[in-house]
Amino acid sequence: MPAPSSRAQRLALRSLQLGALLVAIAALRYKLFDLDRFFVPKELALHATAALVAAARLAWPAVRRRTPDGWHAEGGHARLTLVDAALGLYLLLSVVSALFAQNPWLGARATALSLSGAALFWGARALARAGHGRTVLAAVGVAITVGAATSLLQAYGVESAYFSLNRAPGGTFGNRNFVAHLAAIGTPLLVGLSLRARSRRHAALAALATGALATVLVLSRSRGAWLAAAASAVPLLVGVWRARQLPGVRPKLGRVLLIALALAGGATAALKIPNTLEWKSDSPYLDSVKGVVDYRGGSGRGRLKQYANSARMALDDPLLGVGPGNWATRYPRFAPAGDPSLTPDGTTANPWPSSDWVAILSERGLPAFLAFAAAIAGLAWWAHRAAWRAADADRALTGGVFGAMLAATVVVGAFDAVLLLAAPAFFAWTALGALAIESGAVDDAARPVPWPAFARRGAWALLGLVGLLAFGRAAGQAGAMALFSTGRTTAIGRAGELDPGSYRIRLRQAELAARRGRCPEVRRHAGAAADLLPAAPAPRRLLAACGGRRRAAAD
Repeated sequence: MPAPSSRAQRLALRSLQLGALLVAIAALRYKLFDLDRFFVPKELALHATAALVAAARLAWPAVRRRTPDGWHAEGGHARLTLVDAALGLYLLLSVVSALFAQNPWLGARATALSLSGAALFWGARALARAGHGRTVLAAVGVAITVGAATSLLQAYGVESAYFSLNRAPGGTFGNRNFVAHLAAIGTPLLVGLSLRARSRRHAALAALATGALATVLVLSRSRGAWLAAAASAVPLLVGVWRARQLPGVRPKLGRVLLIALALAGGATAALKIPNTLEWKSDSPYLDSVKGVVDYRGGSGRGRLKQYANSARMALDDPLLGVGPGNWATRYPRFAPAGDPSLTPDGTTANPWPSSDWVAILSERGLPAFLAFAAAIAGLAWWAHRAAWRAADADRALTGGVFGAMLAATVVVGAFDAVLLLAAPAFFAWTALGALAIESGAVDDAARPVPWPAFARRGAWALLGLVGLLAFGRAAGQAGAMALFSTGRTTAIGRAGELDPGSYRIRLRQAELAARRGRCPEVRRHAGAAADLLPAAPAPRRLLAACGGRRRAAAD
């Protein structure tokens, strides 16, 4: 029986539904910004959704809880848990770390993304408690499917200025690994949606979407995503098995077989249907299978070196790290010559390390790392309890889906940036929040604590303000990319005003000033660029030509 919906609840729900679709498809055409043209529009959608959910939560009626007799107010106490405390501590430490970051623009951007992700986690929990959990989960499942569809369109010949030719088929995510991570995270969710569907049509549609994700997983050749899919199968199968033993609406065997058929069909289609992907190997998929656990060569060996050097970074500043989002500004100081994570000019090839966990440890410090690990461990305990101690079939199944999504998120996050990026952060935190309530895990774990209404409202107001400010910042970045891409000097100057934290734009401003012999402007813009990315040699060369100096990052 659904809970009565207020206008605030409907606003939060519609915001999540629309935001999920926008995160899946948003991309820009400005190819000079190969990563940010995908990241920035998705961050716009993430922050806008978080701000709207927070605003709606401020106008929310009294907290309501479902009981056998209907929906009843719980009184003045919010239902807080140790998971909430650990997550809140992690966010607080991230904010403190950002205050001391070398590049404050990157620090603010990364911290805002974490705060907006947390807002969606708590907002999805509130919506699920209000009886909208299935709707929230369906919105995430549909959005992930739509995102995966853009990858399939690119793989089978559709060309678009909103796709990237590098690391195809990434679709509107710009990189095949990114869309593969979402497919791995979304597969157990869609399996759960199919098994829990109230109609055969919805069950069949969810199964078909599961097959599409299987196709994307195979085509991507993402070994991290393959490992995540394998890891997620264990808790998912436990949930299905437990649900078959308990009273209530049990998963039907026919639906289980339909999902298995869809997964097999999707994988077979990826192998047999000709595509436009230009792999260098004659047996690309077999080569990727052989290299799943290869740590002696290729990207596996490079990751181990990167992890070791990043650990040295963490030891250099164990309390606060180098600052959220600032891994690239400091890594060259700890990496030897020839490090595979560095480009020939001595800067990093990517703006983040190849692991959420390594990024959190090196960027935010050991205390923040432990707080985040405690929050993830708490979620894992919730999922375990839900699957093994559930009194009915639906909660056991949902607990299995909960554990499977969490396992997939943790595993892909061990091999690449996942929760550091807007799209996977949106989908993972939203789905995990809803599943925590749908599985009954929070009801068993939470204890009402003194949490005055004014403090609760203040926290939501702060999250909403952060989302609003971050939305404005991302809008400025998008506008700056549009202006910069025109190539006009005046437009580039305006772009620098909109996005003063862009290394690319500040360097270009310095280069234009150098051509005109305007050394004061060169020193201003090249100095700013050198502060933003200390290891980059180009700003130092411009400063030297104008009589300025900038200490090398390796000194």
